[in-house]
Amino acid sequence: MAQNNMKRGLNSRHISMIAIGGAIGTGLFVATGNVISQAGPGGAILAYLIIGVMLYFLMSSIGELATFYPVSGSFSSYSTRFVDSSLGFTMGWLYWVMWVLVTSVDIIIASSVLNYWEVFSFFSPVTWSMLFLCLLLLLNIFSVKAFGETEFWLSLIKVITIIVFIIIGILTIVGILGGKTYGFDHFTTGQAPFVGGISGFLGVLLIAGFSVGGTEVVAVTAGESSNPHQSMPKAIKQVFWRILLFYVLSIAVISAIIPYTDPLLLNKSESVSQSPFTIVFDRVGIAFAASVINAVILTSLLSAANSGIYTTSRMLFSMAEDKQAPRIFGKLNKTTKLPMISIFTTFIIVLLIIILAQFKSDIVFSLLNIIGSLVIVVWASSIISQIRLRSAIKKQNKNPDDVLPYKAPFYPLGPIIVIVALLFLFAGNSLGALISGDFLAVLRNISPIIILAIIYFAHKVVRKTKIIKLKEMDLKSHKYE
Repeated sequence: MAQNNMKRGLNSRHISMIAIGGAIGTGLFVATGNVISQAGPGGAILAYLIIGVMLYFLMSSIGELATFYPVSGSFSSYSTRFVDSSLGFTMGWLYWVMWVLVTSVDIIIASSVLNYWEVFSFFSPVTWSMLFLCLLLLLNIFSVKAFGETEFWLSLIKVITIIVFIIIGILTIVGILGGKTYGFDHFTTGQAPFVGGISGFLGVLLIAGFSVGGTEVVAVTAGESSNPHQSMPKAIKQVFWRILLFYVLSIAVISAIIPYTDPLLLNKSESVSQSPFTIVFDRVGIAFAASVINAVILTSLLSAANSGIYTTSRMLFSMAEDKQAPRIFGKLNKTTKLPMISIFTTFIIVLLIIILAQFKSDIVFSLLNIIGSLVIVVWASSIISQIRLRSAIKKQNKNPDDVLPYKAPFYPLGPIIVIVALLFLFAGNSLGALISGDFLAVLRNISPIIILAIIYFAHKVVRKTKIIKLKEMDLKSHKYE
């Protein structure tokens, strides 16, 4: 397998930071205020605590699969090996399309963020988009370590910003920085800490659930990890605690300094100047607060796009390995051991989408609206793969301790919690639109599932594939040594 010829150039610190960076998106910096105003400080914190627990069990399940079968195809390869090659085909192409869209939109938004500073207005947004894309291509074609280092430092900028924000916020709340001592009075004013009733809370729970999308990307790095047996479990444990702390502490700080009734928190225009992070830094007296947060948002977008080019190229390469994509995508460069044809194919398609967006931006951004439903399907396929793997171990009378390098804790409780959470996220997303009478949004949420079902059954009929029998499932080969 060419998978085994790939350079395992990503070490533990790269993988940990890629996983953390994947879950800290622009939503934390821009949309957090809206979450607090909708459900109050208590509702917002509780929502992220619940989603944090779901994320831990989800990542534990993915970690179990990634350490047992550390390949770049991740979700496609897991479905192919543990469930059915038709599901692997469907998941692989779904994940590829999903990340091509996300990467294109992130680059387009990054170019518009850059226009915040007049000094960069000498190029049009489309020119900046192309320059960003070319820069990210260069970072991905030299070595996997170059990608890992870039992700490490871009993610570190986000992490440092949040830590500084939390420290300054706490010092402001207790009055150490001088000026007004805020305390935690805003947690109990008006209807706080819980606002908007059950509907407000459930709405925020949906936002929280979709905001951690991207954390699963760490599974794709397993195929190029220097030691997936150690780095994957370590990354999973760190992700849970750090994400939980970053989101929950940030919300607590914002809620203490800015009352949930403040109209600025709504930020309907999603303006950087009205970001709760910018408002808090402004009130503390930090000059150029908006510029600082804008720069961090720019690095967040470029980090996500960088991950997107890596993820899509590895998925294409892995599908070619599994004979689910043209064989040419499975070729590795002799020197760098990178799937160059897959990387350049992704580059060209993202470039075409960026050009299309100049004429038909509505199409690109409306396609992005269905990503939430698609992420749920990918997560669900991982849980099904883990359940199937565990069932095969039991059916073949083997001990999980002897077969699995890393065991997800609290099995089978973990997968049950994740399945319930995913069903809620999917149903809740459509139910809200149904109650408000937005039938177009309901159709938009359901249509991806219908399309995926058609692709799955069409592939099944054409290729005459069968669900792998538990007794015949391979529990030995292709494990990383």
